[in-house]
Amino acid sequence: MEKKVNTAIDAFYNGKNCAQSVLKAYVDELRMDEQQALNLALGFGGGMGKMQKDCGAVTGAYMVIGIRNSLFMEDENERKEKTPLMIQAFRKQFCQRHQSDQCVHLLGCDIRTEAGQKYFKDNQLKDKVCSKCIKSSIDILDELFKK
Repeated sequence: MEKKVNTAIDAFYNGKNCAQSVLKAYVDELRMDEQQALNLALGFGGGMGKMQKDCGAVTGAYMVIGIRNSLFMEDENERKEKTPLMIQAFRKQFCQRHQSDQCVHLLGCDIRTEAGQKYFKDNQLKDKVCSKCIKSSIDILDELFKK
């Protein structure tokens, strides 16, 4: 798991968004082309297209769950039944850790504005919030996948 966290955090600090970073940590396990995975998750950073809705680390994790279940669960009915349950379990655990899964609530500012971007930078939210959300997402995924 530590390798996945390091991969994700490294990606995040090297220009990838939060959703891309989480998905990148799983490309080998998911047998995905890395560039294709990064392209898939491109629009999900900043809470879905920087609209500050569902946290990108969360949507990246949802992608991982869906792709992984499609690979490792042969029965389509099982996938259809278990995937939403895993996503619900993920969300519950994430919200328990962070009190929300909404980017705007997690950051406490509107990153679409100049003032919000300044607040984000001045308060080091990339370190204090986003990195922790990425790490939590990977931790929770690995817990779910052990079951």
